[in-house]
Amino acid sequence: MKLKLHHVNLVTDDVARMDAFYRDVLGLDRESDGLPKLEKKKGYAGDVAFVTDGAIQTHLAQKDPLAGFRSGQMVNPVSHGHIAYRTDDLAAFKRHLEAQGIPYADWGHQAVEGWDQIFFYDPDGNVIEVHQVSDTT
Repeated sequence: MKLKLHHVNLVTDDVARMDAFYRDVLGLDRESDGLPKLEKKKGYAGDVAFVTDGAIQTHLAQKDPLAGFRSGQMVNPVSHGHIAYRTDDLAAFKRHLEAQGIPYADWGHQAVEGWDQIFFYDPDGNVIEVHQVSDTT
């Protein structure tokens, strides 16, 4: 069960403004490879822009404080943003969290088609995502 930093998700009320800032001021490129297919009818229907430094993606997501409620999940990844890691064995990582007594919200495919996602909090309340690309994509 290896983790690799995949993306940082920042939330905003103005996706276009953030997209322009990260591209124009920081010089990041629009991401076009490996983009997630958003499941807009399963709890989160916000706009998202994707930029990259060539190695790590930054997802610029429309803030939605109610996405967790609509999805029936205790952790909302688009209320304040999150950091995301990709794993090759999400089931093993879930067992690891359970052994550590860390509760998590299992979003499955509710937000992104083809990604199994879980979200949990670090000790200071920051949201962490761990996901695995499904074999079904």
